[in-house]
Amino acid sequence: MSTTQTEKATSAKKFEPANVNVRIKISGLWTAMLFIFAYVDIFSLYRPDFRADIEAGTISGFTVNQSFLLWTTIYIVIPSLMVVGTLVLRPAINRIANLVLSIIYALTIIAGAVGEWNYYILGSAIEVALLAAIVYNAWTWPKPAMHQP
Repeated sequence: MSTTQTEKATSAKKFEPANVNVRIKISGLWTAMLFIFAYVDIFSLYRPDFRADIEAGTISGFTVNQSFLLWTTIYIVIPSLMVVGTLVLRPAINRIANLVLSIIYALTIIAGAVGEWNYYILGSAIEVALLAAIVYNAWTWPKPAMHQP
């Protein structure tokens, strides 16, 4: 086998490196975080203590009323909108929004996981890791190459 044939055979076995746009990476990270976020909360419905609290009209010490549900909806809407916002916002605004919001959400998730069951702590740890990846990608967002005349 000639050197050229060997190189072709070797390169045919390698995966082509794919550079994924930073916007798509961050959008995907928000999406993954939201899926875990939702499922961890859904799994809580299998807990007798959680269901008892819901029946009593409370969740984590908060009374379930219109204000609670409004603020909970706002809390979920923000990262949900970041999925698409990351794809369409101008880079400077995008970077700041992703840095600030992911840090705020990581802190609230950590606070909410204190004293929780193991499944909840695991889900929260993964959510925080995904948010840390958002911070990293937003922080290292590549600047456009300067064009030489």
